[in-house]
Amino acid sequence: MTQRAFPILFITATRIGDAVLSSGLIKLLSDQIPNARFTIVAGPLAAPLFAHVPGLDRVIVMEKGKGKGHWFKLWNQVRHRKWGLVVDLRGSATALFLRREKRAIWKKTPGEIVHKVVETARVLKIDGEPPAPHLYITPEVQALADQMLAPRGGEPAGPILAMGPAANWIGKVWPIERFTQTAAQLLGPGGRLAGGRLLILGGPEDGRMVEELRMASARGRCIDLTGKVDLLTAYAALKRADLFIGNDSGLMHIAAAAGVPTVGLFGPSDERRYGPWGPLTRAVRGPRDFDQFKAVDPDLSQAIRHMSDLPVAKVVRTAIALLDEARPPVVEAPPEPEPVAEAAPPEAPAPIAEAAPELPLGGEAPTSEAAPEAEPKLKVSPRRRRRRSDDEASPSA
Repeated sequence: MTQRAFPILFITATRIGDAVLSSGLIKLLSDQIPNARFTIVAGPLAAPLFAHVPGLDRVIVMEKGKGKGHWFKLWNQVRHRKWGLVVDLRGSATALFLRREKRAIWKKTPGEIVHKVVETARVLKIDGEPPAPHLYITPEVQALADQMLAPRGGEPAGPILAMGPAANWIGKVWPIERFTQTAAQLLGPGGRLAGGRLLILGGPEDGRMVEELRMASARGRCIDLTGKVDLLTAYAALKRADLFIGNDSGLMHIAAAAGVPTVGLFGPSDERRYGPWGPLTRAVRGPRDFDQFKAVDPDLSQAIRHMSDLPVAKVVRTAIALLDEARPPVVEAPPEPEPVAEAAPPEAPAPIAEAAPELPLGGEAPTSEAAPEAEPKLKVSPRRRRRRSDDEASPSA
């Protein structure tokens, strides 16, 4: 018997980063409700992230209009259906006016600072380990990314260092020359990714910005996909990378979701809420914390290069430590010494026969109870006896 479909209306964020951080909830619902059918509402930039969600009925692109006009437009698009579940991560009143069995609406918790992944999990009353961000792609998307990363002209493959040097605001952008210096130290001779290739990712508007980084790369060792691929193809490419370094941006969250070791660069944004999520991720900043940046730029809107106090050395150290944790360097064991044949023990000396007691000339051997009988005396002729007496009188005796 075929199960009745369970329709889910999932309203997520407008920004790419927030949408990625909420994507784990879709995987959780898909895994737990086999007959789930999804209608996903997202902003124009984030909507393509959900193109291959299993059980997808529709992606509704919601563009912000005047006042609350976009919410009325959405309500008109979804009000004709009875929903099994409405998840609203935007905290709107839409779910209150729809027919549904269950609803889950995000509400802001004043004064509490928690990571966005934890915050969205609480909407579904998940208090344990929150579901990690997850994006769905097809084998065809992965094959296309693999083709773009394939070495050209017989060049060696080597490890891949991916970089995302752009962001949606100049205040969050680390100087491009520092990305160049970092890449040189990691990919150059003696670097942790020596002999590897540089993968550059960004949007169509970031082409001029990354030019210095591209030009400084070794010829034939740079894969520049800036403005050339969509978000899911970038995600597939990042799954093949060995390390990602980038500003706090949607691309940084896509990298972390792909499982690549990720170093996020922070300054005027709060890593406690928006740091890259996952065991192989690190957020690194300069000497100032987030509150110090807000004291200088309360609205976080000024055209100030806030990230200039983050040194290259700190980023490189963090990257190497993360790489060592992800893939500990192989240390060759010293060769084992060749076995040495053990020298044969010296032969025991042959037993020396005990010397017989010296007999006095012309005398008899002393006897004892245990001593054998003395041999009979031999007769000596008078001539022989006389000669012997002469020998005894010799001074040389």
